[in-house]
Amino acid sequence: MTMKVAEPTVERLVQYCRLLEHLHEEGRRVVSSQEIGEMLGLKASQVRKDLSYFGEIGKRGVGYHVDRLFEHIRSILSPPRHWKIALVGAGRLGEALLGYKAFRSDKFSIEAIFDIDRDKIGSTVAGIPCYHPDSLPEILKEKAIEVLILTIPASAAQAVVDLAAKAGTLKGVLSFAPTTLVAPEGVLIYGVDISVELEKLLFYLKHSGA
Repeated sequence: MTMKVAEPTVERLVQYCRLLEHLHEEGRRVVSSQEIGEMLGLKASQVRKDLSYFGEIGKRGVGYHVDRLFEHIRSILSPPRHWKIALVGAGRLGEALLGYKAFRSDKFSIEAIFDIDRDKIGSTVAGIPCYHPDSLPEILKEKAIEVLILTIPASAAQAVVDLAAKAGTLKGVLSFAPTTLVAPEGVLIYGVDISVELEKLLFYLKHSGA
């Protein structure tokens, strides 16, 4: 049975995981829902509700064991497997993502980069081989890549998804292209439109009286 979890809940789980990793590195052993809420700007009741939704692992009056909760949430966020990812678009945004600390993870690895820049094709970017987008089906199949990250113009995004789908390995797409994409059945698409996120922030600032 597939568990239906609201997007805001998943976003908070990611926040909890990052916070707990930080607390673990500090040597913290126990943390309460009140403390988690204060550090993340959430209500303690919301924290308890989120965490109890995936199984009760805290003790009233004692709190949550940091290491145990960290591993519990990590297991929820990703299955016990390693995901192979390809990045399409090695421009400024693409290179910035490659330099982001969170992209060095045991959950996934960037196995290939695709770009139309002739100076990059056939070389490596951040130590990762770069190919022309025309070879997407071949490389994705060869390397068993299941996820694409798109940091390319909106005008090129759909054609790239269509080409990548021919590999038969594609399962998910994270797109930074500000456009609606269509993928074959069984392929999930998650769009990150930075302009929309900025508009949301400005809306909340306006109505918070800031």
